Amino acid sequence: MFTRLHHMLLTMPGGEESAARAFYGDVLGMTEVDKPPVLAARGGAWFRAGDVELHLGVEEDFRPARKGHPGVLVDDLDAVVRRLRAAGQDVEWDGDFPGYRRVYANDPFGNRLEFLESSD
Repeated sequence: MFTRLHHMLLTMPGGEESAARAFYGDVLGMTEVDKPPVLAARGGAWFRAGDVELHLGVEEDFRPARKGHPGVLVDDLDAVVRRLRAAGQDVEWDGDFPGYRRVYANDPFGNRLEFLESSD
């Protein structure tokens, strides 16, 4: 019945699209995707890398997602960590998921992100 996850939506404060582009585009190397005009008027930004698509939507009473998060499978976790650290981002290693190496980080708005690499 299900084929794949189309996208994950995270929220952000209004007027912070440049911070989203700097982090998701410049730091993580994702490509910004044009939003349909009716949705672009609402603010936010959409990004894609490989089969992963993250949408950032503006929320008036913004509160960062601190527990819920996208878990993004990567093919070079050490490279992701280097990029995050070079941008001044903290990463938290977590060895509690058998079969994977993983780290947690936050986007500029405090949303939790998880990056995983298979250890097999």
